[in-house]
Amino acid sequence: MKYYIIAGEASGDLHGSNLIKEIHKKDTQASIRAWGGDLMEKAGSHLVKHYRDLAFMGFLEVLLNLRTILKNFKTCKNDILDFKPDVLIFIDYPGFNMRIAKWAKTQGIHSHYYIAPQVWAWKENRVNAIKRDVDKMSVILPFEKQFFEEKHQFPVNFVGHPLLDAIETFQAGSEEDFRTANGLDAQKPIIALLPGSRKQEIRKLLKVMLQSAQKFSDYQFVIAGAPGQEEAFYQPFLSNQANVFWVQNQTYKLLSFSYAALVTSGTATLETALFEVPQVVCYKGNGISYQIAKRIVNLDYISLVNLVLEKEVVTELIQSDCHAERITQELEAILHTNKRDAILSNYTLLKTQLGGKGASQRVAESIINQLS
Repeated sequence: MKYYIIAGEASGDLHGSNLIKEIHKKDTQASIRAWGGDLMEKAGSHLVKHYRDLAFMGFLEVLLNLRTILKNFKTCKNDILDFKPDVLIFIDYPGFNMRIAKWAKTQGIHSHYYIAPQVWAWKENRVNAIKRDVDKMSVILPFEKQFFEEKHQFPVNFVGHPLLDAIETFQAGSEEDFRTANGLDAQKPIIALLPGSRKQEIRKLLKVMLQSAQKFSDYQFVIAGAPGQEEAFYQPFLSNQANVFWVQNQTYKLLSFSYAALVTSGTATLETALFEVPQVVCYKGNGISYQIAKRIVNLDYISLVNLVLEKEVVTELIQSDCHAERITQELEAILHTNKRDAILSNYTLLKTQLGGKGASQRVAESIINQLS
């Protein structure tokens, strides 16, 4: 059968790649075409467009790049029509995928949404569009099943979180080898810096994160380079920083060997938690975009760790609170106080809440059964 998959971010590339592997296991004749990233291509799909060419963050950034976005819609629709897939699979990325879903419905193309749009956070009226345009949906967060089925009478399949599989099967190798290969100090504990994947957010967050580095000379700070971003982009942040390093395509290795982390909100907060690394969550976006979002987003927290556990387990420093003094204070707390033990204890509960392993396998089965 023929599968067309659309993912628009690094996290979608990861989950899409694991789904592609499972589809190939169950359908050895599968032909897969995708919008995604290097991982999806390596897993066995033909890559049409890379997500780094699709990433526009915030309301203002979308407006400034509207012509490119509209061109991408046209390219995607034409490519789908040429490929004639048996099923169209959407992975998160709702701003793009929901519009393609509406169009696909008029074309009679079967669709499956994996990793639901976060309509429980904002734009709840999008549920009506989902019910109208999407044939089937698989969700990965426990509260999403209740939200869709009980509140909106739309049946969904809770498959568990795919990160559980990705992290459980990951092999970090030797910490000594990791430190040596990346020129790190052999003894100093590592504090991981995960400032995001888009240039806009990296520029805003990495600068303020690094202002705290000089306060912790007994530690070394290691920046996780985002997929698709070149080393040259990070060089200005590395100059004149004796205890700051950079690694590329080694985020999971970095988290495996880290003592603490400063993390941008998003999937990275959950990944950090599943590697059992105490963290401080940081977010600092475009001022106009943030003020708009603040008025329409209906959430008590921005990190997935706190959202799933429904309490503040990890500190969130948002916008005006995201400055060097507060970051230093909160980082100190998770290095040396009882807060560290409390966070680690809650991480154990988080793993239980997220369900068991096998999410990608269950989604692949659901999609193939949908076509039978």
